[in-house]
Amino acid sequence: MFTGLIEEMGVISASAAESDSRLLTIDVSDDFAASLSEGDSVAICGACLTVTKHTKSTFTALAVEETLRRTTLGKKNVGDSVNLERAMLATARFGGHVVQGHVDGVGHVEGVRPEGEGWWVTIEPPFELMKYVVEKGSITIDGISLTVANVAYRRFAVVVIPHTREVTTAGSWEKGLHVNLEVDLMAKYVERLLQWEKTEK
Repeated sequence: MFTGLIEEMGVISASAAESDSRLLTIDVSDDFAASLSEGDSVAICGACLTVTKHTKSTFTALAVEETLRRTTLGKKNVGDSVNLERAMLATARFGGHVVQGHVDGVGHVEGVRPEGEGWWVTIEPPFELMKYVVEKGSITIDGISLTVANVAYRRFAVVVIPHTREVTTAGSWEKGLHVNLEVDLMAKYVERLLQWEKTEK
């Protein structure tokens, strides 16, 4: 389980194809690497992967076919920056929202424009995800917990503050870029419950 509060940006230093999977090695700070153990979960741009190996300044994780199909990780190149968050501790402060690290789909950035102290970012997700997006609700974009500022028929918008742009990959978002999306878990549970009630009647 994650919160969508990015701990640091890492840089992909190696990306090796293995059958239908891809082995990613990420350069990170010494402190981040020292906190990891084999088997730990780390969200990489919002996708939960398992640490298979780590050194003093890197860790390695395997992205399997399902992950590559549902996320942008298969299109990441060596040198690309990625958002990182370790699985939360039960004793930690819950600062974002409930994030599973299970990417629901890939959206694309339609536009980024300054607005006051922040930036207004418009994103078009896969249409089937729009039913889960509500104004003032939460959504995870490339692992970042953000609040939905506006909802239209086929798109939604969030406002990104300067701090988020400085410490995450949101600072490089531009029109045409593809991003990982995870909708609010609660919305999916509500939908499932309503579907179940209909079948019971």
